[in-house]
Amino acid sequence: MSNTKPIAIDCRFAGINTGIGRYTRELVSEMLKIESQQCWILYVRSKDEDWLKNISNTNIEIISAPYKHYSWGEQNHFPDLLSGSPARLLFSPHFNVPYFCPLPFVITIHDLILHKYPNKASIWKRIAYRLLLSRAINKSKHIITVSETTHDDLCDIYSHWKVESKSSVISEGVNDNFYRRSVNEIENVKRRYGLHKPFFLYVGNAKEHKNVQTLIDAFQSLGDNSIDLVLITSGPETAFLNFQQGIKFIPDIPDSDLPALYSGAKAFVTASLYEGFCLPVAEAISCGCPVIASNKGAIPEIAGEDSVLVEPIAVELSKAMKNPPDPTDEVIHNKFSWNQAARDTINLLINI
Repeated sequence: MSNTKPIAIDCRFAGINTGIGRYTRELVSEMLKIESQQCWILYVRSKDEDWLKNISNTNIEIISAPYKHYSWGEQNHFPDLLSGSPARLLFSPHFNVPYFCPLPFVITIHDLILHKYPNKASIWKRIAYRLLLSRAINKSKHIITVSETTHDDLCDIYSHWKVESKSSVISEGVNDNFYRRSVNEIENVKRRYGLHKPFFLYVGNAKEHKNVQTLIDAFQSLGDNSIDLVLITSGPETAFLNFQQGIKFIPDIPDSDLPALYSGAKAFVTASLYEGFCLPVAEAISCGCPVIASNKGAIPEIAGEDSVLVEPIAVELSKAMKNPPDPTDEVIHNKFSWNQAARDTINLLINI
């Protein structure tokens, strides 16, 4: 490693197939490609995670930190590990730094959903969430938010701490693999998942704020047996969804299949009541997929001019699905770049 004092990054989410996991993998991988002079220390759940195999930067030390998020080990043992670190700063791509973090730190806040939609979280989980988030906001050296919407929510809810002076917006990005795919590739992927009809596509979880049941109700009110609704979703909330024929669940797919599904869909659809960014909207647009989405949260920031944004109620979604926007054959130059996000993040961290 070089003589530059290291910056540590909490990469424990990177091995998990969630939105924050993807954010961590994409952002950190791009940061390490760009900045080869800075020394980095990566804390990971396992050194065998696939995303680490593509990292070739020599100024990196990878350290095992097998502590689950929101766990006793995270609060009790992770600080001990950090205490022995030569790093001058910790970057956490989420807000959950240990309560007694021994290093100065920068956090990313993706949204403030649990303030608005607890998603059936227990009272104890809500208390812990508020406590850890408040502590992280108050003690952080700087706060990254991924959209103007999240930034505005943060400054509104925590105005008493004057967070505006130590927060900034650095948007998420879209991987270069998300582009319009050929007819042959689309048909091969559709066949793999048994998709034989035209389809609307939803990608995301089924938590309360995602409003998936309303999306299902809107689709079923079409009464059109020639079209399917494909839900790429999983989690315990799916057990409470009510639906009839025409709904196809795909619980988990590799990221490599997503571009072809976006490219082959009549439209990407979401009835979400709140989003801190909504990466699937940006991915869909990159693949030339029309978008029908709610007009809530950060979605209007992310959606393009050709997207149809409506109130997230069944009657309005159904109207839009009856007349979806046309797909485009133009090459889409997506404004959301992981390279730019990485450059902005590096510049912020190095100058703290």
